[in-house]
Amino acid sequence: MSKKLLGNREQGLLFVISAPSGTGKSTLVDMLLEEFPHEVAESRSCTTRPPRENERTNHHYDFISHASFQEKIAASEFLEYAEVFGHYYGTRRQEVARLQNEGKHVILVIDTQGALQLKERCEAVFIFIAPPSKEELATRLKQRSTESESEIEARLAWAEKEMALASHYDYSIVNDNLEITYQLLRCILVAEEHKTR
Repeated sequence: MSKKLLGNREQGLLFVISAPSGTGKSTLVDMLLEEFPHEVAESRSCTTRPPRENERTNHHYDFISHASFQEKIAASEFLEYAEVFGHYYGTRRQEVARLQNEGKHVILVIDTQGALQLKERCEAVFIFIAPPSKEELATRLKQRSTESESEIEARLAWAEKEMALASHYDYSIVNDNLEITYQLLRCILVAEEHKTR
């Protein structure tokens, strides 16, 4: 059987992507899913935060109540979870295992708190995507018009803390050109699939 760029493994790999809010990580992951719909899957996180205007339940996140989230923590359903800006986010263990068993590479888009938890618990490839500068990040956050001025300030302060943790990741990419950043991300997935472990 001839080899494909991706999708040659019985067991998919786990890729953890972290980036400050507004860096373009969702756009990059959407590009991967569009090019490799049968080989790559994003594991939806559960969150207690309300959906933004452009988000749909069961597409971007599973939006659940605080009580339901606490029940899942008690039942050890999460591979990792973290509290960010007053809301909880968590990755469901069974969902990740199911997708990997289908031979799909699983993308987890999670913050640095969750990623560092996972480093201790499972085998994964860790990718950090950074903005070109703090100023550019501020501009992008203001342009998307989904947060107040005080929320943007909080996100920028948090972004500095996140960027300081980039050295804990296997790869770090600066997203100053979407197409080049996408090609780099794509290359990482292809190389990791064909790596002899």
